[in-house]
Amino acid sequence: MSFGGPQWPQEPQQPGQQPYGQQPYGQQPYGQQPAYQQPGPFPGAEGTHTPDWGALADASAAGRRRKRWLMIGGGVLATLAVGAIVATAVVNSNNTTTNGKNDTVTPTDSASPTGSPTPGPSFSSVAPPPPPNPKDFISNEKKDKAPLSAEGLFPGKKLTMSGRVYTKGATSSTTACASVTQGALGSVLQKNGCDRVIRATYVKDGVAITVGVAVFSTEAEALKAKNQASGGIAPLTGAGVGDFCHATVCLRRANSIGRYAYFTQAGFTNGKKVTTADKGVFQASDDLGTFAFNQIYARGRTQASAAAGAPGE
Repeated sequence: MSFGGPQWPQEPQQPGQQPYGQQPYGQQPYGQQPAYQQPGPFPGAEGTHTPDWGALADASAAGRRRKRWLMIGGGVLATLAVGAIVATAVVNSNNTTTNGKNDTVTPTDSASPTGSPTPGPSFSSVAPPPPPNPKDFISNEKKDKAPLSAEGLFPGKKLTMSGRVYTKGATSSTTACASVTQGALGSVLQKNGCDRVIRATYVKDGVAITVGVAVFSTEAEALKAKNQASGGIAPLTGAGVGDFCHATVCLRRANSIGRYAYFTQAGFTNGKKVTTADKGVFQASDDLGTFAFNQIYARGRTQASAAAGAPGE
């Protein structure tokens, strides 16, 4: 493995081997001095063996040089051996980080200090209850407890539907349901238990529309009143709106949602008879009927949201 420089030896050098990048040492083993030869007799010295001092000096110098080389070689061997050991330690350290105790492992079954498996998070198999249905709150007077008024159903001074702007005229609210009807609608409302009728009138481009919302105790009563409807809701004048739909032909419609039945009567403010070609009248009737439906359903949605956030619901 290379650590940013030349490759280190992978094995420490053994004594007697050629060290890394060095020349062979001398042939004499470390610490052993060379054997000195006995010199011959000096001239003029009979029977005595006079040392050859020049040869001895040369031999001594050669021994010192050999010893110095041996010490240098031993130091190189020691340096290389330490380097190899460090390299091996670094490699082993990396292996430990990768495969040893220092690994970060995500256990599949962890154990508690007692040795028993630690339980994982538990999830209920019971599905949460569905959110409250807004229609449930507008289908029976026992649940439909929100305040109810003409201004609540028909707020503001103007109404905009898909870019079409209607100006609001008069509004009214009465518990005498039959008194605000025309033809047979009064008796239909009475026999089905009508509790209240709320009305509002809107005008746009010479067309006036009165929408009336009849309130019952149950959805079944409102549905019967819608199916049996005959005649219509009486036009509501005032607040800038003159008489309309009097002794002429107007467009009448009926529908219901929950415990509410709602009716519209639309016609020209100048008394002109409505025909099937008068698309503006039909559009105005559609817009006011849609608006009434939306306002009633909004009551249910508001009460359902409140019930969903209430404790114990």
